[in-house]
Amino acid sequence: MSWHIASRQLRGLITLGTLLALIWAAGLFLFASSLPRQEPDDTITTDGIVVLTGGSERLSVAFDLLRAGKGRKLFISGVYRGVEVRELLALSSKSGDLECCVQLGYDADDTEGNAVETARWVAEQGLTSLRLVTANYHMPRSLVEFRRALPGITLVPHPVMPQKVRLDGWWSWPGTAELIIGEYNKYLLAVARAALTGPRPAAS
Repeated sequence: MSWHIASRQLRGLITLGTLLALIWAAGLFLFASSLPRQEPDDTITTDGIVVLTGGSERLSVAFDLLRAGKGRKLFISGVYRGVEVRELLALSSKSGDLECCVQLGYDADDTEGNAVETARWVAEQGLTSLRLVTANYHMPRSLVEFRRALPGITLVPHPVMPQKVRLDGWWSWPGTAELIIGEYNKYLLAVARAALTGPRPAAS
């Protein structure tokens, strides 16, 4: 009798595991299909612009947005003290003296940290709207974290399309597949954390 009970329990666990795996896989493909394929073409102007470090493409787009008047100030969050950022700041100062409108944040080392660091800057600057610049695959998780850290602030997503990330047929590109799967899992964790903890004050 005990063997039959154990067998039924095992079958139940296998069935549950299979069901969860199917739900996870379906969510993964929905996540990947929802990622933006092209940069937005809008006329929205925000008080500020924040760009999350992680590639020169993001930084170049952010500087272009600042030059175009899409925001009055630019915050670069998660800066590592590397040549890339310093060089771009030097280039910006030579083409319109944008350095006066740019501030760097050095405290963040992950997306949650980006949101908290940016929330402090937004509060200091008295901003009410913010354009968020990051890679397209990173945007869903970033919005979860930023909405948690910046309740009441209008967020305008501005996804950047990294050339090395191939979203069409992504499952057939090992590098892109690994990136998207990893980002999807982090997104699920961010959603769960946000649901369990609610908004996070900027000062925390």
